[in-house]
Amino acid sequence: MDKYPMTPEGLDRLVKELKNLKSVERPAVINAIAVAREHGDLKENAEYHAAREKQGFIEARISELEAVTSFVEIIDPSSFSGDTIRFGANVVVYDEDADDEVSYQIVGSHEADIALKRLSITAPLAKALLGKTIGDVIEVVTPGGKKSYEVCSVNFG
Repeated sequence: MDKYPMTPEGLDRLVKELKNLKSVERPAVINAIAVAREHGDLKENAEYHAAREKQGFIEARISELEAVTSFVEIIDPSSFSGDTIRFGANVVVYDEDADDEVSYQIVGSHEADIALKRLSITAPLAKALLGKTIGDVIEVVTPGGKKSYEVCSVNFG
C-alpha cells in the first residue's frame, strides 16, 4: 500500500478527529439508538433509523481514519529551505486574472481544506506549482478555463 504524505499538523488533526469519534460521537449515537429502541416499533421509528444512519457514517469515518493514519508518511516542512516549491511549502501566488495575491500551503490529500488555504498535492494548481521558484509563471486549466499565476514567495515555516 502506498504511503500518504502528511504534515505533522495534518496527522494531529486526523488523530484528534479519530479520538473524538471514538470517545464522544460513537458513545452518543449508541445511546441515541438505545433511547430510540425504547420508543417501541422500530419499523416506523424515525429517531432509530436516523441514529443507525449516523452510526454508519461514524463507523465508516473511523475505519477510513484508522486506515489513513496507519499508512501516513510524515513530512515536516520546517526541515526544508530554499525557494523551490515542494510538499509542505507555503506559497503566495499572484492570480493574474483576478489581480489578487493568494496564499496556499501544499499538503496531503487527506488534510486538504481549500477554505483554510490548504491545497492538496494532487490538485491541478499544486501539481503545476511543484518544482517552481519565485518569479515563475504557470498556467492551470480549471473548470472556468485557463488561469495564470506568478509565484511571489515560498517558505517552509
